[in-house]
Amino acid sequence: MTKNVKVYSTETCPYCRRAKEYLNENNIVFENLDVGKDQQKAQEMITKSGQMGVPVLDIEGKIIIGFNKEKIAKELGIQQ
Repeated sequence: MTKNVKVYSTETCPYCRRAKEYLNENNIVFENLDVGKDQQKAQEMITKSGQMGVPVLDIEGKIIIGFNKEKIAKELGIQQ
């Protein structure tokens, strides 16, 4: 089953880049939302997470703040 994954990120954020690389390495399809360019998505991210920092991952409504490999793996069923 494919889960709905959104990554709120900016172009310059190294942790955002690492999070997206990790998802790609594990063949996880995700929607990348650049909050540096899209004010509406930035507001959506803040509303969902209470955070202004990136990355924020939304996996089927479960919010993960930062590049937390263990939480991401657990939520997506990725074997470590």
